[in-house]
Amino acid sequence: MVRRSPWPRLALFAFMIVVALIQLFPLIWLVDYSLLKSGDFFGKNFLVWPDPPQWANYKNAFTYGRVPLFFFNSLLVTVITVAASAVLALMMGYAFTRMKWKLSGFFLGFVMLGMIIPIHATLLPNFILFHKLDMLNNLFTLILPYTAIVIPISMFIMTGFLETIPRAIEESAVMDGAGIFGVIFKIIFPITKPAIATICVLNFISTWNEFIMANTFLTSEDIKTIPFSIMKFAGEYSSNYGAQFAVMTIIALPTILIYLLFTEQMTKGITAGAVKG
Repeated sequence: MVRRSPWPRLALFAFMIVVALIQLFPLIWLVDYSLLKSGDFFGKNFLVWPDPPQWANYKNAFTYGRVPLFFFNSLLVTVITVAASAVLALMMGYAFTRMKWKLSGFFLGFVMLGMIIPIHATLLPNFILFHKLDMLNNLFTLILPYTAIVIPISMFIMTGFLETIPRAIEESAVMDGAGIFGVIFKIIFPITKPAIATICVLNFISTWNEFIMANTFLTSEDIKTIPFSIMKFAGEYSSNYGAQFAVMTIIALPTILIYLLFTEQMTKGITAGAVKG
């Protein structure tokens, strides 16, 4: 038997370690700077060892930056947006892929066109509409456009996944007496969990720390979202950079945690449509 050289495998392993460190560097840099004094930010080094670590930056973030309140507001908006978009994508996706009706292809394509529209392109029309309806300064004014803007990509993922599911499963459920909602939520919903997990993670990332639309629609201090905590430490002539990086670290943690928990489900949901047929 010919003995294979271990060097190619070791080289690949070393390369993957380097790639992983490059990917992790922004997070390491973020945490490092969140523990520095404001005067330590200006220098020639990318990373500066905190000596001593300034844990007061996190204390300031939670007190003066009002992180708990703003964090809760962002979580409320994001959870409702993610849940609403997942349910709508499931029901609309089933209607477009399983039900036969005129112009279904046209309307599906029309919904998909929303993927090319940036969320902030709707900023001015939404502001005028909400102003006329007296709906500004309300968390619902964020939930509605957030949900609308993520529906196209959610539909794209869901319809691709639904096309891989055999129709015989639904036919058997219908023969057993299941109605349309019974088929969707008792039969299709458990099968589409990978696609739903993918939709939820992607929509969470896209809405969790959105700032421009929130800054335009919200003025009351009690309903502002988590990015406003960063602005608390930005002054006209100076800024508390350490506290700002502490807030950014707190903002990043939920996204990283959710992504790590649902990585496997995301992979299944995204690749399912690629193996159709």
